[in-house]
Amino acid sequence: MLAGIVEVLNGCCDCGVFVAAPTGSPAYQELHGTGGPRARWVTGEQQGAGPLGGLAAGLATTGEHGAEMAFVCATDMPMIAPGLVAELSAAMTKSTEAVVAHDADRDHPMAAIYRVGAADTVAALVESGERRMTAALDALVTRRITVSDPSWLINVNAPEDLHRLRALAP
Repeated sequence: MLAGIVEVLNGCCDCGVFVAAPTGSPAYQELHGTGGPRARWVTGEQQGAGPLGGLAAGLATTGEHGAEMAFVCATDMPMIAPGLVAELSAAMTKSTEAVVAHDADRDHPMAAIYRVGAADTVAALVESGERRMTAALDALVTRRITVSDPSWLINVNAPEDLHRLRALAP
């Protein structure tokens, strides 16, 4: 799934694709240096900080590479498409720090665009012991939008999720 997401995003991200994962993670162990997905690895997140730590490290790193904003998604969202990035980008305003996809049930902080300037705020949350991604949305000036294609937000967290997704395919 990670390789597919990287391939999709390489076509629509000006600064390239960054994957935040600690060096001990299975994704890093299996894919780094294998000629796998064309991505730069961000491994400097705080140990045990989870996705929020990955967000802090990823925003800081993309800022160092000249980006003003970063699209952030989870690696278990195989339906990610350029249209999602475009819709979130179009909703960004000068005063907004994050634009997050929202569906009928909830926010999707791992399907969002964040300003890289928010890295310090997110890092401070991590340093305080916070681990909830929604805490970043609460701490930032966040805009929530309902996207035109809810399938972009499908998560595959278990084998049965993947079976359901395959059953939906034409």
